Amino acid sequence: MDEPVDEAVRAVPAPPLRGLVGWYSGYRQRGVPHGRHRGLPSPWLTLIITLDEPLSMAAHPDPGAAPGDYPTLLGGLHLTPALIDIPGRQSGIQVAISPLGARVLLGLPAGELAGTDVHADDVLGAGVREVHDKVREAPDWAARFALVDDWLLHRMSRYDSMGTLTSPVAEAWQRLLSAGGRLRVDKLAADTGFSERHLRNRFRADIGLTPKAAARVIRFDLARRRLAAGPGPPDLAGLAADCGYADQSHLDREFAAFASCTPSAWLAQEFRNIQSGHHPPA
Repeated sequence: MDEPVDEAVRAVPAPPLRGLVGWYSGYRQRGVPHGRHRGLPSPWLTLIITLDEPLSMAAHPDPGAAPGDYPTLLGGLHLTPALIDIPGRQSGIQVAISPLGARVLLGLPAGELAGTDVHADDVLGAGVREVHDKVREAPDWAARFALVDDWLLHRMSRYDSMGTLTSPVAEAWQRLLSAGGRLRVDKLAADTGFSERHLRNRFRADIGLTPKAAARVIRFDLARRRLAAGPGPPDLAGLAADCGYADQSHLDREFAAFASCTPSAWLAQEFRNIQSGHHPPA
């Protein structure tokens, strides 16, 4: 077995990227038990740039996509978990990209990636292969993150004419995030001046989910992060109430839908990643 290694580093992007990119998460593990990680639905698009070995996808959110190895991976917002095999080691950088920044950083709206995981170079071209090679040669995490900063800033200048997603869809998305997903869709539509149908269509195209599905994902993401951060045995009834669920059974049903397991089972399965301070990919 490999000599044990357990590194986890999180960094914020360069100032011009903030609001478009949430964070960078660097991780490297060696000598850990073989296992399987669930990549859960979240409000962020996921870009993975691996380091020492490719990402081994056992199952995608799209059940029609074949398993395989990915040196770089780009995933849109989704409603079912991805499954990642961890053969005793894993390493890479995860970039959390806001749907609001998809056009200016990726060159396409977030809706075009909804429910999918793809080889990143199929969408982003040779540039992502070049930055992949460079981060693998970089001497430390600070240098790796700086390389990703430079690459994304270059893409930002290249696609500047496309612009970031603007109101009222952007405003509605930000309101959902600020409210932890606890806003009625009819209220959200009324405040934007759209009909519910028009808002639903715009959200599906620009974000990748309907407003109702987006609200569920935001609330679920908040719940599972609080579950991971909590000390000691989880108070699931209290967590459900704090996150706006009707009761613990409602929370359990959402975990069944989004994670294909119970909250307690997820926490037990992901314990090693959580204790290590990283959780790749989101």
